[in-house]
Amino acid sequence: MTAVISQAKNIVAIEIQALSAMADRIDESFQKAIDIILNAKGRVVVVGMGKSGLIGKKIAASMASTGTAAFFVHPGEAFHGDLGMIHSSDAVLMISNSGETEELIRLLPFLLHQENSVIAMTGKMESTLAKHADVVLDISVEREACNNNLAPTCSTTATLVMGDALAIVLSTKYDFQIEDFARFHPGGSLGRRLLTRVADVMCKDNLPICHQEDSFRDVVHVINSGRLGLALVMENDELQGIITDGDVRRAFDSDCDYKQIKAAHIMSKNPKCASPDERFVDAEERIRIAKVNALVVKNEMNKVVGILQIFDIDN
Repeated sequence: MTAVISQAKNIVAIEIQALSAMADRIDESFQKAIDIILNAKGRVVVVGMGKSGLIGKKIAASMASTGTAAFFVHPGEAFHGDLGMIHSSDAVLMISNSGETEELIRLLPFLLHQENSVIAMTGKMESTLAKHADVVLDISVEREACNNNLAPTCSTTATLVMGDALAIVLSTKYDFQIEDFARFHPGGSLGRRLLTRVADVMCKDNLPICHQEDSFRDVVHVINSGRLGLALVMENDELQGIITDGDVRRAFDSDCDYKQIKAAHIMSKNPKCASPDERFVDAEERIRIAKVNALVVKNEMNKVVGILQIFDIDN
């Protein structure tokens, strides 16, 4: 192992140890912080300076995307008009590892006068910020991962993880669901997938259909023409089974005379099905679990309306 790899592993180990120690300190203060936010009639305003501010922006973004109304206010800009963004009904999350960051301390009189509930996230439990907060979340670390014990590393990681804990616990309390996440992320690929229904991506035109008495040759022709690697076996608009490329190959490998084979002989009965209104991600997961290539889509009247294959989402 090279010195560089060894150092990198040691840095990761130091940060893991810092997180483990912080986890052991989480107590009723965390519960109180959650209660303050849940009971606030306004939003969560996150305030931080420097590296704490950068982490604060991420915490605010994580909260906002998981069901907690939150936004970030830069403490420096707050004294040039942005204080008007903070309403008396808001809960304020103030982040400072030292608890003595001047820009944050200068905000306290305004917040106390406005009677905002203040949650402090700090590594110094006896600091000015901690003493004036309604509740304090301890993000202290034994040391930074930096060789000189100076650059914020373990402390910013601890802050980020504590913020994640707040955001995710709150999302659970708000009963935040997959559909809610999708609505908040419509522009991303994940949001699109979560919002997509089977009906949006299924093949529904010119479905490859054959009948139970069709010859092996006719079945192969239907599969090739349909370009989906399968054929639906139908009788009087009722689904009887499905024949895939695999079924055709197995028929060729058998001792049977393929000229005597009918569709009914090689079809798989009771194929896996999906509803047009089902979320695509759920149907896709069932395809993977069942290790099949496709799902037959049936409507509420149990009529075949399409075929879903995983690669359809990219078409």
